[in-house]
Amino acid sequence: MTRGSRLIDATALTFGFAFLYLPIVILIVFSFNASQLVTVWGGFSTRWYGAILENRQLLDAGWMTVKVGLASATLATVIGTFAALALNRYARFRGRILFSGMVYAPLVMPEVITGLSLLLLFVALGIDRGFWTVTVAHATFTAGFVAVVVQSRLVTLDRSLEEAAADLGAAPFQVFRRITLPLIAPGVIAGFLLAFTLSLDDLVIASFTTGPGATTLPMRIYSQVRLGVTPEINAICTIMIGIVAVLVIGSSLATKRAALADQRTGQPD
Repeated sequence: MTRGSRLIDATALTFGFAFLYLPIVILIVFSFNASQLVTVWGGFSTRWYGAILENRQLLDAGWMTVKVGLASATLATVIGTFAALALNRYARFRGRILFSGMVYAPLVMPEVITGLSLLLLFVALGIDRGFWTVTVAHATFTAGFVAVVVQSRLVTLDRSLEEAAADLGAAPFQVFRRITLPLIAPGVIAGFLLAFTLSLDDLVIASFTTGPGATTLPMRIYSQVRLGVTPEINAICTIMIGIVAVLVIGSSLATKRAALADQRTGQPD
């Protein structure tokens, strides 16, 4: 590789990262702006982070977002894990193509279509929209991501360990609880963190399936931004960026630990 080509690659990489992350950096910087004018720097201050503690609407929306995220991620992890087991353990069964299509459809389906279809379902069933409808909607949306992560872990799992436990008289449920689940735990944890992250960030699906008293933080931020960006919005968005970054890093570390464990035990990567 010549010096000129390296310079071109470095320039393209720099502009690419700047395009992706410079707006986020600007938002974080201006969250520490002492001025009430978002576009005018008035000095360094953390006053807007303290103001969040006095904003009851943002706090209620944040707590609702955390509750929905935990509940939907737990439900999605259970559904996604068993879906991954079905797809990995049973290579052929009637309706496999349809089942796999239903599992992976939310990954490629536009969120507007997913949200609208779930809204029509809840209306047809006569279910009042609120906390549980948003939770079910987010679980439906994120279960496919969990299935992908767990299935990738199951592919590298040594089946001989499960067979040995079964030969020693362990029931299928005991094999799953004592052998399979501990071995795929890093993938399950990574899937949970990914599902929780996606739930925290979702706006479109939640806006279709929410109801009175179930406003999530992205919805609250969007409604306030329409009236104008305030320094409090910059501060709460910075907090969300930090939380999402920690969750994504945690998911990546869990996946990496699983891969390193496979290498130490001599399993294929």
